[in-house]
Amino acid sequence: MSVTAVIARTPRAATLRKQEVILAEAERQFARYGFEGVSLDAIAATLALSRQNLLYHWPSKEDLYRAVLDSVIDEWMACMTDIAEADEPEQAVRSYIEAKLRFSRERPSGNAVFTREIMAGAPRYSDVLRHRVMPILRADVDRFERWAQEGRVRRLDFTHLMFLIWASTQAYADLAPQFSLYMGKPALELADFEAARELITGLVWHSLAPV
Repeated sequence: MSVTAVIARTPRAATLRKQEVILAEAERQFARYGFEGVSLDAIAATLALSRQNLLYHWPSKEDLYRAVLDSVIDEWMACMTDIAEADEPEQAVRSYIEAKLRFSRERPSGNAVFTREIMAGAPRYSDVLRHRVMPILRADVDRFERWAQEGRVRRLDFTHLMFLIWASTQAYADLAPQFSLYMGKPALELADFEAARELITGLVWHSLAPV
């Protein structure tokens, strides 16, 4: 590999790293203050960047906000195919719930940004939800329908089943401070997420298991 090739790639790697740092700080601030409560100046100041430097990467606050949500959705959707592409329903349910709870545990600020947007009616992100999330939701529901036709799961309202899974796993991001307060600890521990995984999985599969 030539020295010229290495030098040519270095700015690219540095740019990507700077973008990751900006996205992480923007996610933290949007999670805490919401879209309206955050300014590009505040994000830039926290990172010791100039406003112009930040605008070089994202030309507006809305572009940066949508980039944060894109990052959250990309990670979330990576686990959404666990059901649509699975062959065995019980393992698919277990893997899906495990992945959603892991996302709640590892990325609470990303969950908070997403929840704020949804609770506001998704004014800045409804187009992405329609075009990216809804097709995968339909694919998951169709997979459950096929399993029901084959007698491998009990027939339920599978759309609302997916909503129930989302709500129960999302709660361990959105309500984690409340849960830990009631449990008398500073923060939820890995064992708490494992207990939640076993309970939610057991309840969901109990409702689905064929008689």
